Amino acid sequence: MQVLVLAAGYATRLYPLTLNQPKPLLEIAGRPMLEHVVEKIGTIEGIKEWLIVTNQKFSGHFERWVQDYQKKSPEFQCRVFNDRSTSDADKLGAIGDIHFVLSQGAVNEGLIVIAGDNLFSDSLADFGRYCQEVEGPVLGVYDIGSLEEIKKYSSIEVDSQGKILSFEEKPTEPKSTLLGIALYYYPPAIVEMLKVYIEEGNNPDQPGRFIQWLYPRIPVHTWKVPGLWYDIGSKETLEEADRIFKAR
Repeated sequence: MQVLVLAAGYATRLYPLTLNQPKPLLEIAGRPMLEHVVEKIGTIEGIKEWLIVTNQKFSGHFERWVQDYQKKSPEFQCRVFNDRSTSDADKLGAIGDIHFVLSQGAVNEGLIVIAGDNLFSDSLADFGRYCQEVEGPVLGVYDIGSLEEIKKYSSIEVDSQGKILSFEEKPTEPKSTLLGIALYYYPPAIVEMLKVYIEEGNNPDQPGRFIQWLYPRIPVHTWKVPGLWYDIGSKETLEEADRIFKAR
């Protein structure tokens, strides 16, 4: 199993904090955000390699972070991929970046995909076990508990077995408080389907769009994220996560 971290964005909403520092390397509780991601996903058994896809502006930052982290954890195997974009104007988009890494021949196993700005309070070991059990694509979901709040996100309806029945981006009349987050598992066959998605000319940006395209074609399972989850998209969520993680 491999893990791909999406880290090619420019995080303009967090300027000036992210003018010269990529968002996943901003500090939460005294450590780069990415280290918290690695810590929680690293509890999954069978991870052989990490892949980070980033841009021209920040590739050196991640290369240096990998070198520093390996001094503490020599077993950590990681490659950094530079998608050569330089701004929001020429970025590839999240799905475009996954496709870019695939085009480099870097993926040869089942793939966990995670956004580098997603923080979890609890271990994701059970996510890995579930992915191995169902042997199909899996979307991480989080119960936000508010039909009003879910309107800002994607609302997911599932059946009794946890398979997706509907997936609606920013619904005006949501039917569920489950939101899809940037945590995915793609078995090798689904990795190949992502190539088809791109070849058909579909939107290469938000990673959830691939799931929207996929679930009517084949069953997509869901896994509920336990504990707390943060999508660091603003200074407010950054500060809140920093406060909570310091307390923990």
